[in-house]
This record gives sequence, C-alpha cells and structure tokens, in this order.
Amino acid sequence: MALKVLHPQEVEVFYLLPALRKEIAVNLKAQKLNQKEIAVILGVTEAAVSQYFSEKRANEIKLTKEIKQQVQDVSKNIRTPPQFVYETQQLLNRLLETKATCEFHKQVNGDIPANCTMCFDGKVHP
Repeated sequence: MALKVLHPQEVEVFYLLPALRKEIAVNLKAQKLNQKEIAVILGVTEAAVSQYFSEKRANEIKLTKEIKQQVQDVSKNIRTPPQFVYETQQLLNRLLETKATCEFHKQVNGDIPANCTMCFDGKVHP
C-alpha cells in the first residue's frame, strides 16, 4: 500500500483541530458553559457540540493524557472566539514542533514508517 500523503497542515485540519475542539468543548462544559455558549466560542453549530459530547464526531485520533492536560490548562483562558483561535494555534504549533503531529499521522495511516521525518528533512528512513 502506498503512503497516504498528507501535509502536516492536513493532519491538523482533518484530525487534530476537530479533536482539540472536542476536548476544549468538554472542558468548557465542565466549567459550566452551556452548549450554545460553547458553539459560539468554537465557531461551530450547537449540533456539532452535541456530536462531540455524544462521541459522534472527532473520534479518528486519540489525544494523549499529556495533550489532554495541556488542553485543560488552556481551556481556562478561552471565553471568546479569538481566544479559542489563539490557544488552539499555540497547541498546534507545539504539536508540530515536538513532532506529535507525526504520531497522529501514524494513527491515521499505519503505513507511515516509524522513523519518518519527511516534513522536517525530506526523508523517509527504513
């Protein structure tokens, strides 16, 4: 099977951002925000927020405990759409810098070699 070629940005858009939105929604709900308030902050519909809570959306990847903790920490700062954009961008940047984005790509496509560094140096190691 050929590699499913995805840019890091595609991994972010298709998998990471939905997973982060879902985790932030869970944290905001724990902070007593209602579904409508959460939807406004995240820039999604109330139906989307409901689907996050009922496990019908954003289930393609599993966030680590460490990342969930980071999301919980930043969720305390999120009360407006601009704060949401800022905090999620900071999280995505950290995930890329630490190559965690690569681990999520491997979750989506098990054919990615363990030593792949294609996005960083243009190489796929055997």
